[in-house]
Amino acid sequence: MVGVADDRRDLVSGLDEQGGEEEGDLAVTAEDGDAHVCHGSRVQTSTHGLTIGEHEVRKEFVADHEAEAEREWAILTLLAEHAPGLAPRPVRRDDGRTPVIVMERLPGEPLAPRPLSASQVQALGASLRRLYDVPLAAVSDAGIGPRNGGAADPPAIIHARLADHHDLSDCQDPELVRTAREVAREWLGDPPLPEPRQTVLGIADLNPANVLWDGQLVRLVDFEDGGLTDPAYELADHVEHLGSRLHGVYDDRALTDAVGLDAEDRVRMAAYRPLWAAFWLAMLVPGSGSWHRNPPGTAEAQAAHFMALVGHH
Repeated sequence: MVGVADDRRDLVSGLDEQGGEEEGDLAVTAEDGDAHVCHGSRVQTSTHGLTIGEHEVRKEFVADHEAEAEREWAILTLLAEHAPGLAPRPVRRDDGRTPVIVMERLPGEPLAPRPLSASQVQALGASLRRLYDVPLAAVSDAGIGPRNGGAADPPAIIHARLADHHDLSDCQDPELVRTAREVAREWLGDPPLPEPRQTVLGIADLNPANVLWDGQLVRLVDFEDGGLTDPAYELADHVEHLGSRLHGVYDDRALTDAVGLDAEDRVRMAAYRPLWAAFWLAMLVPGSGSWHRNPPGTAEAQAAHFMALVGHH
C-alpha cells in the first residue's frame, strides 16, 4: 500500500506539512483513514488515535482538534437519524485531556488499492447519494457548517505554496515538475472555477481506507472534515485524491453515474479537478511528507496529470 496522508487538511492551515506520524498495529499508514479493522489494535495519525474493540471504536483526537471532534460527533449523530447504517453510530463522548468519540464498530474491510468492481461502484454511489440526500434543514439545525477545505478556500492557498522556491533536484525529471508548477501557478491566478455552492452534506475525505465494503454494502467513516459542500466539488476531490488515483480506485465516469450527477454537475466536477490536481502537485516536493510516503516518480506523474487536465502539452 502506498502511504498517502490526507494532507488536504493543510488547506485550512496554510498547507503546512504534517509530521510526527507513527504507525500502529493496523495495516494502514498514518493518515490513511479511520479503518475499522483488526480487533484489539491501535493506529495513530497526526490528528487522532484509534483503538479498535470488538464492538466499539475509540477515536482520540489530539489536544488542539476540538473543532474536528465536535464536527464529527454532530455529523455522526445526524446520520444516525437520517441515514442509519451509513456511518458509525456515535455511542458516547469520553473527553478528558483530549476530545474522544466512542462509536460503534462497523462491519466490512477498507477498499483495497485497486480499481473498484462494478458492484462496489454501485454500492459506493448509493451510499454517497444517501449522504447527499440528508435534508439541508437538518444539517443546518445540527449546527454543521461548510466542510474543511471548501471551494472558496483553496486557490489562493495552493498558489502561495506553489510559489515557494523548492529545490527540485531530487526529482527524476526536475524540469517537468518545475514546468507543471509554473503552469499551475498561472492557472490558479485566475482559475476557471464554478461559483461555490453548499447544497449537500459531504464527507470531504473519501480516502479508500475510509470506505468499508462488506461484500454488499458500503459504509463510510472519518467525518472530522465533513460538512456542507457541493457534490461536484466533493467528487472532484475524491477522484483526484492521491490515495485513490494512483491505484485507479475510483473511475470518474462510473462513480458519477452511480451517484447520479446531472449534466451540469458533471461539467462543474470536471472544472474542479485541476484544482485538486494542483493541490497534490504542491504537496509532492522533495523532503515533504507526501514525497517520502510515495514511490519515486510520483511527482512527475502528478505533474503530467495536472498538465493533461488543463490541456497543456
